[in-house]
Amino acid sequence: MIIYTDSLENITAENLKGGFFVGWLNPPSAETHYKLLDGSYRIWLALDDKQVIGFIHAISDGVLTSFIPLLEVLPDYQGRGIGQELVKRMLASLDHLYSVDLMCDNDLIPYYEKFGLHRATGMLQRNYDRQSGAL
Repeated sequence: MIIYTDSLENITAENLKGGFFVGWLNPPSAETHYKLLDGSYRIWLALDDKQVIGFIHAISDGVLTSFIPLLEVLPDYQGRGIGQELVKRMLASLDHLYSVDLMCDNDLIPYYEKFGLHRATGMLQRNYDRQSGAL
């Protein structure tokens, strides 16, 4: 049974091991993954037993704006609606803010449009040598 939580209570880096960041050249360690969740404005986790199988997080000023950097579900759990549930819960958690922004690849635009998000033009910079989050 999949359980959803917005807390890191009883979660450690050990619970984050298992295959997130598929296709990343320089993926963050489980410890770095934990730090990014711990430093986020809001998080939602999907758990199977005590193993984290999906997550979404948001950063925000807590007043007007927020940004959703990552949504991930482990490959073995994809196609079960877990990502959709995480997005719904996160958007509800951020509903009090003026803007909720995220960037995604073109092939994911239809996925996010299902939640009422709108296409927009954006700019970004990526430092792939820093992708792991290691200093």
